[in-house]
Amino acid sequence: MPVTFTNPDGVHAPGSRYSHAALVEGPGRRLVISGQIGVRPDGSIASGGEAQIAQALANLGAILAAHGMGPANIVKMGVFLTDRALIGPWRAEREKFLGTLAPTSTLLVVAGLADPRFVFEVEAEAVA
Repeated sequence: MPVTFTNPDGVHAPGSRYSHAALVEGPGRRLVISGQIGVRPDGSIASGGEAQIAQALANLGAILAAHGMGPANIVKMGVFLTDRALIGPWRAEREKFLGTLAPTSTLLVVAGLADPRFVFEVEAEAVA
């Protein structure tokens, strides 16, 4: 099956050598999305945990849209928080983003992310 790696418009440039998404095409399409953080398309970092969560989900939405998909196509999410206090805000933003959808999910509270300014990261897989 052919795999296309992409960095769509509307999302910040990758911080190192990786792609934001990998589209696997065959009888169906599978999109594997790298961890999204609270970085705006202009490269600035959203201030505070709730703002980072909202921006990371906006990035996720932009990547899905760039591949002709939306939240309803998500089958798996992985979430990383650096503070347990962000669990409630994450769940509230998730509800706004997914509505009643309930894809498989893993939530981890971690000691840190790639940059100490980042407090939230979300990765996903989607199919169409």
